[in-house]
Amino acid sequence: MEKICRPNLKRFVLYWLPLILYCLFIYIQSDYPSPEQIPSFPLVDKVLHFIAYGLMGILFYRAYQTLRIKDNIQLLMLLSVVSASLYGISDEIHQSFVPFRDAEVADIIADIIGAFSGVYLYRLMVVSRERESGGD
Repeated sequence: MEKICRPNLKRFVLYWLPLILYCLFIYIQSDYPSPEQIPSFPLVDKVLHFIAYGLMGILFYRAYQTLRIKDNIQLLMLLSVVSASLYGISDEIHQSFVPFRDAEVADIIADIIGAFSGVYLYRLMVVSRERESGGD
């Protein structure tokens, strides 16, 4: 029984725990009132959303690769983007209830574009590495 559980625990720690912790981090960060600083350049918050949800899309992709759907690349990519995007939408809804914060459609758009870009670029990197290593 112990030998059976170890691979699952390792898979959880390496692939699912980073995703869970990152989602928790985003939730906690969203629960604080908005910072009172002026952006250093226009649309800095949209760039931060893009980067944050690009990373989240990658984390979803990595986690979903541990499931039976791992060989269906299109489904894997679609579910990763949709999952990160839905989390972004839920985060904006959450922020609408936090004092001094509000929900913005532009943030949701940045989240979705970021998730798509992150998953797509990650997939390109995976394919590139597979070609370099001879497809092993």
